[in-house]
Parts: sequence; structure tokens; C-alpha cells
Amino acid sequence: MKSRVLVLGAGFGGMELSTLLSDALGEKADVTLIDKGDTFVFGFSKLDVMFGRTTPEAVRLPYRRFVKPGVRFLRETIMAIDPAARRVVTDAGTHEADFLVVALGADLDLDATPGLAEGGNEFYSAAGATRLRGVLPGFSRGHAIVGVSAAPFKCPPAPSECALLLDEYLTTHGVRAACEISLVLPLSSPVPASSEMSRALVGEFADKGITLRIGRAVKALEPGKKIAVLDDGTELPYDLYLGVPRHRVPQPVVDAGMSENGWIPIDPRTLETRFPGVYAIGDGAATGTPKSGSFAESAARAVCASIMARQRGSDERHLYAATGSCYVELGGGRLGRMDLDFYSGPKLKSVYYEPSAAWRDDKRKFGASRRARWFGL
Repeated sequence: MKSRVLVLGAGFGGMELSTLLSDALGEKADVTLIDKGDTFVFGFSKLDVMFGRTTPEAVRLPYRRFVKPGVRFLRETIMAIDPAARRVVTDAGTHEADFLVVALGADLDLDATPGLAEGGNEFYSAAGATRLRGVLPGFSRGHAIVGVSAAPFKCPPAPSECALLLDEYLTTHGVRAACEISLVLPLSSPVPASSEMSRALVGEFADKGITLRIGRAVKALEPGKKIAVLDDGTELPYDLYLGVPRHRVPQPVVDAGMSENGWIPIDPRTLETRFPGVYAIGDGAATGTPKSGSFAESAARAVCASIMARQRGSDERHLYAATGSCYVELGGGRLGRMDLDFYSGPKLKSVYYEPSAAWRDDKRKFGASRRARWFGL
């Protein structure tokens, strides 16, 4: 039985789910993929842009190259979602579906941290990273803070990577001795899912003279005084602020009554919401697992299998494996890697690989494989 599948958001989860359904059904697939943007950018590419290792143009992958049998891509902006009816209104029309998958990711809420928009710089968007590409050359003296406003946030290792790559950047430009770097993280460790990776990062911070403030969040900035205020009242003067804003699901998801405490509650194993036939995958779903591309892909595989089963008239639910890998930049061309498996055993399985320059080629292959699979590049 052919079913209409409507996928909102063309990130890792949305593109992989659409591709999997196309691979399985070909022209018989009836998938509509909607995104307001015209290009895709890998999250890890933003640090490359920010620190001048590549150009903004080089990392943009146009959605017009995302061409799959049975899949229709629409560049439209979501205006309203009716999850009970599985109906979506965009700026171009109304779409209805038998299965609705919300993969809209998480928005950056700069206004949730007073003073951040006026007195800081965010590096989690492509636009923010591009802007910082022009800001960093002007910083040669003073205190730089890499600060996180709230957890959870996308790519947990990214703030640590930013601090280490900033150290490398300033060292390369001969000004590191005149600069201080602090990292403020509202986590129990740099990467809570891997104690080994966290120890490696803490060691790197100590070696490079980076001050780590763990278990703290940046509550506000006072741009006039150039002070960052932490959630325990501590005030830190800064000359350069590199921030990770609070995250939350996009407003149409909130307006639809699909969110609680900023995220979409789901069955953590099936990824189905409280609305029948409506799933949530990727950064916006309250899975309890890291908000990263490889975990969104893992979620897409589970939802694809469940949709296929239900199209066959089966009530079988395929479980979210919650597996993923993460590469972590430590500077000097070295990367570490961790493989995570949340659900196959009684507790989290975490495999840690020592930092090495060899992992850079592995990370490159990871990106190249997705470019080829989704965009034919």
C-alpha cells in the first residue's frame, strides 16, 4: 500500500530518511521533503570556515542536487503543523500525509541569553561562523571566552574543539602569549558519553593553558562592561566572546503543542510522538542521546523500517538503535574518535580511539560518503 510521507527538515535525519525510502521503493515512494533553506552545510564545516581553513562557498551543498526517485524536495517555510491531522501549512500551500516526520532540528535562541546578540558572537550557525572568520584576525590580546548558555546543545564536543582550535589559531598568528582562553560548559565533563575522551580533552586544556569551568552556564552578557555572568553569579571579563546559544525546537513545533521544555517528547525506542503516525528525529527530539548527525541517521533508519512495516499492514515497531560516531578535533591536525551505543546492552557502550592525524582522513571519508549519497558529488 502506497503511503504519503511528509518529512520536515533536510538535515542529516531528513535527508537520510528520504534516501532510505527512495532506495527501498524507488519511484513508488511518495515522499515530500520540505526545508526553508537552499543549501546544506555539515556542522563540522563551520569551525573550518570560522578558522579560515576553508571558504563559506566551499562547504555549501545545494539542495537542488538532492534528487531521488519518489522524493520531491520543496523549498518552503513551515508556518503551521497540525499533528493530529498530519497536515502542514507552508508559505506556499498545504500538505497532508499518512506519515509525518518532524526533523526540523533545533533553533538558536540568542534572546534567551541577555546581551548575547549585542555583545557576543555565536559560531553554531553558518552565518555566525562566517562572521567570526572576519572577527578573529582582529583579536590579538585579552581574554577569549568560549561559553555555552544551556544544555542540551548540538554536537557536545564542539565547544571544546573551538577552544583548542582557537589556541592553535592564536599560536599560529604569534599572539597566544598575550591571550587567555576560558571554556564554560554546563556539563559534568567535556563529553559526558565518553570518560576517556573527556580525560584527553582535559589534558589538552591543561597543556595549552585553557581554563575549564565545568558545570557552569553563561546566564548573561553585559556588553557595556564586557562581562559574562555565569549561573552561579561569577563575573568574567572578556574581550572576545564565542557563544553557544540556548537551543530549542522551532516555533511552529511549539505552536503545534508538540514540545515540552523546549523539545519534542517521543517514545525513546520507536521515536513516535503521542500523535499516531507522527515521528520526530534529529536534534529536536528528546531522545536522551547526543544531538549529532550520526545519531539522526540512526533514528532515520528506525523510522524508515517502521514506516515500511506499517505500509505492509504490520504493527511491528523497529527500535532506535541509538548508535553513532563522533570525531573530535584536538588541534595540531589530530583527531580523536568515539563510537557510542546506548541501547544494545544494559548500559552505554563507549569505544574511544586515541587522537591521531590518521583520523582526519577517516573524517574526510565520512563527509565524502554523505555528499555522494545525498548530492551525487
